[in-house]
Amino acid sequence: MNRKAVLITGCSSGIGLALAVRLAKDEKKRFMVYATMRNLAKRETLEKAAGRTLGSTLEIKQLDVCDENSIKACVDSLPMRRVDILIMPLCRNAELGMIGPIECQTICEMKSVMDTNFFGLVQLLKEILPDMKKRKSGHIVVISSVMGIQGILFNDIYAASKFAVEGFCESLAVQALRFNLNISLIEPGPVITEFERKVYEEGLKIDLSKADKVTADMFTNIYLKNYNQIFQSLGQTPEDVAEHTFKMITMANPPFRHQANHPYTTMTNLKYVDPNGDLPIETFYKMVFEHDKVFKASLSFLKLLRWRSHNSFSLDKDKNAS
Repeated sequence: MNRKAVLITGCSSGIGLALAVRLAKDEKKRFMVYATMRNLAKRETLEKAAGRTLGSTLEIKQLDVCDENSIKACVDSLPMRRVDILIMPLCRNAELGMIGPIECQTICEMKSVMDTNFFGLVQLLKEILPDMKKRKSGHIVVISSVMGIQGILFNDIYAASKFAVEGFCESLAVQALRFNLNISLIEPGPVITEFERKVYEEGLKIDLSKADKVTADMFTNIYLKNYNQIFQSLGQTPEDVAEHTFKMITMANPPFRHQANHPYTTMTNLKYVDPNGDLPIETFYKMVFEHDKVFKASLSFLKLLRWRSHNSFSLDKDKNAS
């Protein structure tokens, strides 16, 4: 049985690591996983998690999506340069702490987020897409975000990078059909990782002196104050996202979009209910600024929905397995 060659970006931690391990440990051994990371010095965690699959169904390779030479070298190192499934969990640079008022962020920091989340994706696709077209076979999976379809308070630049990714993939998907290629966007909500903890810690250090008093107060006493509760209520694990992604790549006809955080879907649906776009903005404004108690009660309710959704998903997996 020929294994499908799977190239995954960002595997030193988080979603990328969980995906690499999940596919490498597939009981049917359907995949040969090439788990990549920018800094190979951070490979130890993946090596431990991979266990016996290392060197068998999983290999670790260096890849910096912001470096064209690194991309080419990585793809050239693959047998026949073949990539059957490309999975790209791209995320913002945690060191930059890209949350907060835009007055307090530099253009250089903003460009770094766009370079990784958008242009990094495009550069990697430019190297791999032509071969997929020639074979008329391949599946491109992008780990996007619900923030690719709905902006969130004080996540302006991150949301912009994800909107760019969604627009790019939506345009490319039409062309891909002509070559029998699949493109899928996996849209998680908040994902609980070490990365998110670092982003929060960086947010606490932001110099708010360039922001007006109202904006600074909004960021400190509303956004940061509720940050942890939002993740506790809506957050999912990298393993959960990996399971959703696994389901997508093993489907005969995978969908273009898949929202992996079902409780959050009720909020993103507001965008499609009102063509004018006012409803989601006004709803979020009232929840945050006018109905604080309702907002917090909603988070508790969503936490319950999240728990029920997770258990339902687990039951579905068990049924499919049997």
